[in-house]
Amino acid sequence: MVRPFKRAACAVVALALSTTLAAAQDAAGYRLVKKIPVGGDGGWDYANVEGNRLYVSHANKLVVIDLARDTVVGEVPNTPGIHGAAIATDLGRGFTSNGRDTTITIFDLRTLEKVGSVKATGANPDAIHYDAASKRVFTFNGRGLNATAIDAATGAVAGTIPLGAKPEFAQSDGKGQLFVNLETDTGQIVVIDTRTLRETKRYWLAGCEGPSGLAYDRRNNRLFSVCGNKVMAVSDPSTGRVVALVPIGPGVDAAAYDAEARLVFASNGGDGTLTVVRQDAADRYTVLGNVVTQRGSRTMALDPRTHRIFLAGAEFGPPPPPGADGRPARAPMVPGSFAILVLEKK
Repeated sequence: MVRPFKRAACAVVALALSTTLAAAQDAAGYRLVKKIPVGGDGGWDYANVEGNRLYVSHANKLVVIDLARDTVVGEVPNTPGIHGAAIATDLGRGFTSNGRDTTITIFDLRTLEKVGSVKATGANPDAIHYDAASKRVFTFNGRGLNATAIDAATGAVAGTIPLGAKPEFAQSDGKGQLFVNLETDTGQIVVIDTRTLRETKRYWLAGCEGPSGLAYDRRNNRLFSVCGNKVMAVSDPSTGRVVALVPIGPGVDAAAYDAEARLVFASNGGDGTLTVVRQDAADRYTVLGNVVTQRGSRTMALDPRTHRIFLAGAEFGPPPPPGADGRPARAPMVPGSFAILVLEKK
């Protein structure tokens, strides 16, 4: 039997928790408003918005979502071990990085039909990026420790750039410079000339361990690297200096920057939150709050037109008992629960 004073205490705790959650969401200015059901089984990785479409990798296919209707409108199948997609809107082509067979699938943006395939020059092509200045697609090869440059119009390999460490996300300045996170214990940024395919600069990210996601502010020339030690490192690539370290959540994977709203985002799969950071000046930042999302939702995309945030995620059941070695076992994914979480600004 629950005594009255215990009921009252429980009610006070529940009210306090809900008030704290509401305050965090209000401070951050974003709320989880809906889920777009996708279904199917298997893992996922990168997501990105181009035009009115969201592209998200899932299992062995690329899922395409119409953002005007928030519905799945098609897919690009047979992309073994897909990590991400690069979209060359000016050429009417898309490209997927297929980690399992070290290939890049080329597809038509209108029909989503495959029009070609090319072999990467390093194992496990992971992140992938289209540079409009050089009209080249770059894959960042996790086990090859290098990058492959591909002529987006012809599909021919243009060259290979050695990196010496595992690359993660990349961003371009629109003028022929490409910035790449290297996932080392103290993180690094490598700068690549997209026309000559040569490394032009490299610097350490002091205070950042194992950077993954990367976003870029073109106006102020600032890079936002989200790091495994629960910080976001803001750096100036012109000087190679870290100008700010901002606290974020655990298990981060992606970063995004909203130039119009002057907000920076970090998606934290470890605790199921989205850290929202206000850019007060090029070198000054304020954490507005951590919006509750869903545990395991660590990949993210931003729609700069609507300011909506999209996170990939799924439901998980209770974890099984630890194995013989004592290590905790991974919780099983609930079949068919894969979905896209949609967050909107109030």
